[in-house]
Amino acid sequence: MPGLRHELACATRDATLVFARRLAGVLRAGDTLLLEGDLGAGKSEIARAIIQELMGAAVEVPSPTYTLVQHYTAPQGGILHADLYRLNGADELVELGLDDALGQVLLLVEWPERAGPGWFPASSLTLKIAIGQGEARVLQLCGDAAWADRLARLINHS
Repeated sequence: MPGLRHELACATRDATLVFARRLAGVLRAGDTLLLEGDLGAGKSEIARAIIQELMGAAVEVPSPTYTLVQHYTAPQGGILHADLYRLNGADELVELGLDDALGQVLLLVEWPERAGPGWFPASSLTLKIAIGQGEARVLQLCGDAAWADRLARLINHS
């Protein structure tokens, strides 16, 4: 069964955030979402929209750039939002507790490539964010066949 590879163009910041909130409805405890993109692409904004949607309130969601990990408790379970940009080595992932979090909570990871190859499960969903003109973003979702099934409705309505 083929995996998921879907590209979506969002013309505005609002369109990107609407998609992020819709994606939140598909995510659940145990999932890992890897957010890839250049500086300023909107990784933190997308993570913030997902977290706020899951929390059911406009809670403050600071970027974890300096704390590296932020913890949240949503009605659906725990959420960890990690930013690995300042990571000094993959051994720090264990110190941050990310190894224990895998498969237990919803894990949103910015700059996942800093962890090195093969650190995150093959079952992770990757959201690659490319900067277009102005506020435009091109989002590419990549995952295994299970993600293709889970996201079919979302993709068909985007």
